[in-house]
Amino acid sequence: MAAFFDEHRAGVGALMVAAAAVAIGWMAWSRLGDRVRGHRDLVLHPEAIQLVGQAPWVTTDLQAEALRDASLDEGLPLDDPELVRRLARAFAMHPWVREVVSVTVRHPASAKVEIRCREPVAMVSVPGGLLGVDAQGVVLPSGDFTSESAATYPKIVGAGSGPQGAVGFPWGDPLVEEGAALAAAIGPDWAARSLVECRPMGKGSGSRAWELLDADGRVIVFGSAPGHEQAGEPTAALKLSRLRAIPADAKETRIDLTMPVEARAISGG
Repeated sequence: MAAFFDEHRAGVGALMVAAAAVAIGWMAWSRLGDRVRGHRDLVLHPEAIQLVGQAPWVTTDLQAEALRDASLDEGLPLDDPELVRRLARAFAMHPWVREVVSVTVRHPASAKVEIRCREPVAMVSVPGGLLGVDAQGVVLPSGDFTSESAATYPKIVGAGSGPQGAVGFPWGDPLVEEGAALAAAIGPDWAARSLVECRPMGKGSGSRAWELLDADGRVIVFGSAPGHEQAGEPTAALKLSRLRAIPADAKETRIDLTMPVEARAISGG
């Protein structure tokens, strides 16, 4: 054994020096690492994150909620290789966010997150009140709507049940999805035609027709929701054109937008 050490003295010495250097370096990092990581230029704090794309109808602090719910509301080390992905996921999980467009992280510690928000198109009548949905029937946070603002949206009635999932997920009822698609297709014409409500004319989970109700109590038969037209039924675009052509002083209490053109001409519609 002594002969071995005599022959390899130089190599063993080099290994000991290297080991000592590693140990000293580790102790130094243990003492200084937290201080380095805590340097403001290297730690991303919530106030250094710029959010772009929050829609005007979102009245709550979307950024604070997204970071809090993802437990990212404390300082985040800039050298975290998962930082961009973690930020993107935090905002993508917020119920108002339809899409995270981009996440950019820079030094000194700062970030820019660009999002696209879901847009409310209608309110679904449920026991006790109204719940907002977007064009795909995704349930929106109710805390962003007052009773006054909720009343400005078209109302969908006839839903057989409440949402099947959490806020930020589809309602889970084809009827609500059809009603939301109909509300989105009519768009600004809701206000222009003084429309207040849409409701299904039949029951069950199969194909259904819809009717609209205006502020004067007039019923307008729209037929199938967009994308669900039956054979021979006018397209949604044609029905919308007919809707816009209804005279403001029309006397009819019930107007059918699904009638063939010839039948409407004969009836004087």
